[in-house]
Amino acid sequence: MVFLCIGAAKAGTSWVYDHLARHPGCHLRGIKELHYFTALEAGHLDRELEKHRGYQEGALKRLARGTAGPGLAGRVEDRADWMDVLARGQEDVPAYLDYLKKGARGDQVIGDVTPAYALLPEARLRQIGTMARDVRILFLMRDPVDRLWSHIRMIAARRDPNGKATAPRCGRLLQKVFSGEESQIVKRSDYAGTLKRLKAALPEGRVLIEVFEEMIAGEGFARILRFLGLAPMDADPVPVHRGQPVEMTRDQRAAARAWLAPQYDAAREALGRCPAAWMREGVDDGR
Repeated sequence: MVFLCIGAAKAGTSWVYDHLARHPGCHLRGIKELHYFTALEAGHLDRELEKHRGYQEGALKRLARGTAGPGLAGRVEDRADWMDVLARGQEDVPAYLDYLKKGARGDQVIGDVTPAYALLPEARLRQIGTMARDVRILFLMRDPVDRLWSHIRMIAARRDPNGKATAPRCGRLLQKVFSGEESQIVKRSDYAGTLKRLKAALPEGRVLIEVFEEMIAGEGFARILRFLGLAPMDADPVPVHRGQPVEMTRDQRAAARAWLAPQYDAAREALGRCPAAWMREGVDDGR
């Protein structure tokens, strides 16, 4: 089985990768977010290759200095294999699959965890669904307001000279989202579009829509494991990456909730319910 885990930024894909990489029934390579199909869509395989060359150069220097963290040597080997795939310079899905399979036992599930695949067009998703005999897609969602605010805090920190997410910068970014100026944040908030494309591109039973808040609590992760045919495994309720804490005001939350109303409606229709965690009011906890 081949699975792809997709989802918006800050919706728990790193948590899924971390857990499934440790599951004995699953084989994941050392690089999260391969971006293969997004690079194919954009015609940017060359840019992906250059990006990984830069990462590899830095990693090799750390290894030479003896300052490498745990697992870096393995990631260097994995990245070298991945660069070989990208260096082909053209679409080669069999080579992509061979990369995923390398080192896997015959009974292990293999996969690619790249949240940006949620933005792929219907035709590309349909092609992905036919690249192997059994292809499954896991689409992760998080409370739309909390996801948006977490994404905004991440971008605010990146753009600040001191790497600090401040309330004024976050507030300005939120207003730009509402006006459509921050197009990437807007696109990654569009659950409705992704759900529509997935429904059109893949047959019933090959897509699982899961909720971040239920996943880290355990019941959602159990559903993911069943979907992938994997044995039960305990879930760690702590997310992998926590953002800088910046409180969202009541007015900001109300405005975001109104702007995101179509996303709540689409998620409710897809799930047949609204997750209980999405109906509670309160301050975001910094994730």
